[in-house]
Amino acid sequence: MKKVILFAAVCLMCFQLPAQTKKTKEPEKKEIEYKFTVVNEVPSTSVKNQASSGTCWSFSGVGMYEAELLRMGKGEYDLSEMWVVRNTYIDKVEKYVRWHGNLNLAGGGAFHDVKHVFETYGIVPEEAYPGLEYGTEMHNHGELDRIIADFGKNVVKSRTPTTAWKKALTGILDAYLGPAPEKFTYKGVEYTPKSFAQMLGFNFADYQPVTSFTHHPYYKKFILEVPDNWLFATFWNLPLDEFMSIFDYAIEQGYTIAWASDVSEKSFTRDMATLPEEKKKEVIGTDQAKWTKQQAKVETEQLDKEKEVTAESRQKEFDNYQTTDDHGMLIVGIVKDQFGRKYYKVKNSWGTDGGKHAGFLYVTEAFIKAKTTDIEVHKNGIPPAIRQKLGIN
Repeated sequence: MKKVILFAAVCLMCFQLPAQTKKTKEPEKKEIEYKFTVVNEVPSTSVKNQASSGTCWSFSGVGMYEAELLRMGKGEYDLSEMWVVRNTYIDKVEKYVRWHGNLNLAGGGAFHDVKHVFETYGIVPEEAYPGLEYGTEMHNHGELDRIIADFGKNVVKSRTPTTAWKKALTGILDAYLGPAPEKFTYKGVEYTPKSFAQMLGFNFADYQPVTSFTHHPYYKKFILEVPDNWLFATFWNLPLDEFMSIFDYAIEQGYTIAWASDVSEKSFTRDMATLPEEKKKEVIGTDQAKWTKQQAKVETEQLDKEKEVTAESRQKEFDNYQTTDDHGMLIVGIVKDQFGRKYYKVKNSWGTDGGKHAGFLYVTEAFIKAKTTDIEVHKNGIPPAIRQKLGIN
């Protein structure tokens, strides 16, 4: 009897042992398909494609002015981004030489470059200056950017620059982008770039650059310390909550927002941008590479909770280069997903293929709050109480 009992006890232990050592498997997150409903959207022109060029700033900045023409009742216009790029390069190289090479000389830029070119040189339609003179149907500025960078360095190295380099630079831009049109015909009417700009009727003083950082006084302008601010343009500095209030107010009032942001977060994909609470490894590379290296998992897992963003955390990431001015886009609306979370609808300049939303993406408030470097918006897209504090009439 004792042997039987002992044998039974041993058997029981043998059967129970696996149960004691077996690890509990955590349930996997169920994959979902996000569905978005438009809450408010401002009319904008079609999505374009910057292709292999670092000209997002021109596409998004020009896109804002195209949307403004729709708002103003002027109709739909397709304005030339490469006209802006050409004239920006001319002014940038001149400043680079004057600063003895101590300036960022690359294909990048900023929204105020668009305003600067429109004010200084005028505006031309896309059909008058497509900027494709190098044998392809899509923009590819790798060779052009390298040539201009080397050109600028060699002018500086000469120690005694002559006036000839300006003609040589014009020749390079003519070869790659095409000669600048002095006159052109649009819808049966002859214009110069200046007269075309006058006909469109912008008041460029209405468009305000705004940001939010703690290392400068609030309600004053300062020169934003980012490499592409070669013009040393000044930006209004607002407390973070007031800065964020502009986004909803502008859309509600019918204004788009030119938006510059860091896009190195793994949670920033071609279709969505979120700020998950869990720290994710960042992706290094240029803006197109960053898009293509993202993982689809971000778009198929339900977002539970996002990081809390404060003025201090935002400043820290700017100071330690975790937030940089990577990419320019255009905010055109507000949407919500099926769980009630709010996003901003963003028009990108990477064409309409390869994504789920025909060239648009949806960005959460937390991501905007943490990763925005600066915006440009019509003054009437800024809440009146803030305009009053800034002295904007």
